[in-house]
Amino acid sequence: MTQRERWASRPAFIMAAIGSAIGLGNVWRFPYVAYSNGGGAFLIPYFVALFTAGIPLLVLEFGLGQMMQGSSPKSLAKIHRKWEWVGWWALMVGSMIAFYYCVVLGYCWNYLYHSFTLAWGQTPAEARDFFFNQFLQITGDPGTIGGIRWPILIGLALAWMANYWVIVNGVKRIGQVVMWMVPVPIIFLIILFVRAMTLPGAMDGIAYYLTPDFSQLLNGRVWLAAYSQIFFSLSLGFGILMAYASHLPRDAEITNNAFITALANCGFSFFAGFVVFSTLGFLAHATGAPVESVIDKGPGLAFVIYPAAISQLPFWSQLFGVLFFVTLLFLGIDSAFSIVEAIVTGLNDKWDIPRPLITKAFCLLGFLAGIPFCTRAGLYWLDIVDNWMSNFGLAAVGFAECVIVGWMWNTRKLTHHLDKVSEIPAGHGWEFCVRVITPAVLGITLVMSLIEEFKRPYENYPIWALFMGGWCVTVAVAIFGMLVARIKPVKTFVDNPEDNVS
Repeated sequence: MTQRERWASRPAFIMAAIGSAIGLGNVWRFPYVAYSNGGGAFLIPYFVALFTAGIPLLVLEFGLGQMMQGSSPKSLAKIHRKWEWVGWWALMVGSMIAFYYCVVLGYCWNYLYHSFTLAWGQTPAEARDFFFNQFLQITGDPGTIGGIRWPILIGLALAWMANYWVIVNGVKRIGQVVMWMVPVPIIFLIILFVRAMTLPGAMDGIAYYLTPDFSQLLNGRVWLAAYSQIFFSLSLGFGILMAYASHLPRDAEITNNAFITALANCGFSFFAGFVVFSTLGFLAHATGAPVESVIDKGPGLAFVIYPAAISQLPFWSQLFGVLFFVTLLFLGIDSAFSIVEAIVTGLNDKWDIPRPLITKAFCLLGFLAGIPFCTRAGLYWLDIVDNWMSNFGLAAVGFAECVIVGWMWNTRKLTHHLDKVSEIPAGHGWEFCVRVITPAVLGITLVMSLIEEFKRPYENYPIWALFMGGWCVTVAVAIFGMLVARIKPVKTFVDNPEDNVS
């Protein structure tokens, strides 16, 4: 019987979990969400959401993966065979996200190259024209594909080569990589923040970020935004955390690791807001525009607004451009290879296939699946699929996990295990969150998101595009998960004596 591979140390596991949680969204999504939902006042619902949903679900995924010594499909199958498909559903959702997430890393590779010449120009208008018209060469609508953008395809290949190199040798290689790939972006962000704070207008930007609007606390959508941000920023619902935790010894600490991971992720997001808004304040000052006119999120922030701000720096603009895009690359690669590792672990748990072969096959599949997003209409499809996978796929998986563990199984078994191995007992408070608060919030979020989807088409995309890239992909992912679960394993999947949980 092959002994399950173990992390080299507790810090290696924690760093890997933090690296998975901290991704591009921490830099380009959280600051905007906080600003637009009450500024400094947003921290109140944000931390309520962290302690009532984020950490409880993090503890659930860590604890279940460690207790069952398996990936997401294996862990849920050991609760009952009929729930295995939910684990594969999580991995299929993660696969779809990895396919387009690595295309965004392809953007980052290209912009790292362009940083040496500041090819995007000096103003937001020039940077916007460079991104959409010269770099993407974007078409007018999702239906006009327009051919492949070869620089993006090359960047996509580099992203998948990085994924393969990191995970092909298992969690020991991952542990070694994250010990420097996690701290480096933090160091780079500190450097960028210090530089931004020496520039005029920086404090104006921070004021926009933090000025509290306490009246927003009476708005239910602000609270939903807080819960959504917590859930999506902690890598919950991907199957990643169960896979990572399955490589811990049975007596390894769980709840404190979850607190460390969650607080590190949230602290990074909060600090990233200072970096982003101090830079936006400088850009507004340099261009004579109001701060609110230069605030953006997502790719618009990373590939338009921030590059324009970098070009305005009085000296060393190229250096700070390189620092920014290396930071994005490190953040993105950490998250991307964690998704791939979850999938490889799931496949390896069920079928007796050598890890190098599984890794090579999936990375090749991921590269091929990413090609449609490298076309001139690729950004449209990336945005549509991301909206459905992030807002519906992950939330539905998290909801299903809470229902299965909280209502379809004897939750006390997991609570007893957590209390036995953890420095901070889980107790009845954790059970209440998993059984009531977290599924209630996720359920409400799903329903409200669906209502919004039917009331107003997402970003005014054509209905046919939303149907193909949204409904069809989401349903196909769930069905494919069910089909994979029905395939018989060629090695013991549930009843391994080593993995007994009685």
